[in-house]
Amino acid sequence: MSEAAAALPHPSPAADDEVDDYIPLTDPDISGAEVEMLGRLLSSGALSDGRMVRAFEDAFAAYVGRDHAVAVSSGTMATLLMLKGYGIGEGDEVLCSPFGWHQVQHAVALSGATPVLVDIDYWQHTINPEKAAALVTEKTKAVLAANVNGHPAHWDELRALANAKCLILLEDSSEAIGSTYKGQMVGTFGDAAVFDFSEPGILLAGEGGMIVTDDRDLAHRLRYMRRRETEHRNTVVITRTLPWQAGMSDLNAALALVQLKRLPEILTRRNLVIAYYDAAMASFEGIKPPYRGPGAEVVNPMVYCVHLGTRFTASGRRSIIEDLDTHDIDASDYGQPLHTQQYYIESLVEAQGEQRAGRGACPVCTKTADRVLALPLHRKITRDQVAFIVETLKDASVNTGAGAAIYL
Repeated sequence: MSEAAAALPHPSPAADDEVDDYIPLTDPDISGAEVEMLGRLLSSGALSDGRMVRAFEDAFAAYVGRDHAVAVSSGTMATLLMLKGYGIGEGDEVLCSPFGWHQVQHAVALSGATPVLVDIDYWQHTINPEKAAALVTEKTKAVLAANVNGHPAHWDELRALANAKCLILLEDSSEAIGSTYKGQMVGTFGDAAVFDFSEPGILLAGEGGMIVTDDRDLAHRLRYMRRRETEHRNTVVITRTLPWQAGMSDLNAALALVQLKRLPEILTRRNLVIAYYDAAMASFEGIKPPYRGPGAEVVNPMVYCVHLGTRFTASGRRSIIEDLDTHDIDASDYGQPLHTQQYYIESLVEAQGEQRAGRGACPVCTKTADRVLALPLHRKITRDQVAFIVETLKDASVNTGAGAAIYL
């Protein structure tokens, strides 16, 4: 263990933490406060009056710094309703990234619009603005850009592109909460933005999503589309938009509301574990630790991601994951890129030609996805466990036959 890592303090484990050799990728940070809140709600006799949902919406809008927040059942549903709220659908194109964990980009296809997949930035793995600009057509209606694993996208360039081409700029913050770019909170860069509250996120509600915006009319449309409310029970007039049953429950909202109040504490614990990793990784030749680009002042990742050297392949990464698993360490890739998934291969070839699908369509994304490795990140991980994870990773990388592969 490095001297820097040894100098860092141990986290204070919760009193009810159990000793277990297995180190999971994620572990929800649930305290007695969440348990107490859910107990009170379950005994109140009112599970669907919406009071907790409204309280969470108000608190979340204030936290992010937006005028309106609309809670829904998932991040994908949030994105779908956001697209529908802007009238985006069949015949339209939306520029989006093929990379990510939650992959709310599925909502573009579900809306009837055509997802136009844009390759990513080599270093921070967010959408590449120059490549996005080259794919704009007369059918393009919006850019959906993500803050990947907590890292803010190139928002200055993307806003300039949206303004120049008269496009709607949509922000996917399903993998980021509390991160900042040039002093501004994620969730405030797009005309509207979505968040997701499922694992492996930081703020958890079991399931759920949120749309935030400063557009009052959009918020009104979203609230109607979200669900059929009690006050609609006597309505006989069907409007042009039919409501979805896509609301967040009071139980999910209550859990999320307590998590939001505890967010500074949750982030402090996670940042301590990140510091352990950073110190331990400093001497690991051939592994690229998480990158922080210019303007990304605060980055709150969901999982601790490292990037393997050029000698590693996707099969080598799989061998490393299997090796770590034999030592009770839960590690993972970062998801299958959309342009290599069967649904998108077939639909993209039909709509945009063979060059837009398959592993060669987005080469930077393909190269990144083959070599990214997600390591456990949650409050229960100790400094000694991080040291064990990193040492085991070093051994596993040698076992693949790649040795100390320099990252290029």
